[in-house]
Amino acid sequence: MTYLPTDLASFLSIIRQNGEIAYTLIFAWASSHSLLLTLFAGYAAFSGVLKFGTLIGVCWFGSFFGDVFRFWIGRQFGIGWLQRFPRLHGAVAKAVLLGERHYLWMILTHRYPHGIRGIAALAYGASALPWRVFLPLNIVASGIWSVLIVSAGYAFGRMSEKVMNDASASLGLIMLIVFLGLSWLLSRKFDQVVAEKAAEEKAATAKQRKEKPKRVRKSRNGRRIA
Repeated sequence: MTYLPTDLASFLSIIRQNGEIAYTLIFAWASSHSLLLTLFAGYAAFSGVLKFGTLIGVCWFGSFFGDVFRFWIGRQFGIGWLQRFPRLHGAVAKAVLLGERHYLWMILTHRYPHGIRGIAALAYGASALPWRVFLPLNIVASGIWSVLIVSAGYAFGRMSEKVMNDASASLGLIMLIVFLGLSWLLSRKFDQVVAEKAAEEKAATAKQRKEKPKRVRKSRNGRRIA
């Protein structure tokens, strides 16, 4: 009979025994830019159950491939099919607006906020952003993301080692949960900033359309026609 792990050491032992499966799962989660799992993977790399360099490569390729796939979907099908999900459609529409005006910083940062990291590339595909611009930026952004997040998890492992000597102690699991929780809160805060920026862009666009002067047509005899 198989029991679920009840402490951190047992959980890390399971990862060590199933390394290939672990890398496959990390690839899948990295394609959706999962911060929590990637942070924990970095912690596992510090513990020696995963290879640091291999882990960065897996997260890098997973993150890159996930956004390329979503970009392709957006380019092929647009976002009209999301109208049956009003909240999701609204979020993607905001990302389209931001992506067309601020594609550089959007591509570099969209992997971090909680609300848009899984849909931003879909919005880019539905926008006028060309493949030749998206692909190189996506390569760079996915590489930065994988190095930063995996390294953050690795650094947490180094820091926690100074606090505890026994990796299976409950303190280690508590510290890990607190660390992941703080990371999640920061991503939510960044998500709010992006949402406020999108609202400002939408308001500015509406104002520009409202203030746009009406075209005056003239008849053949030169008289104005409303």
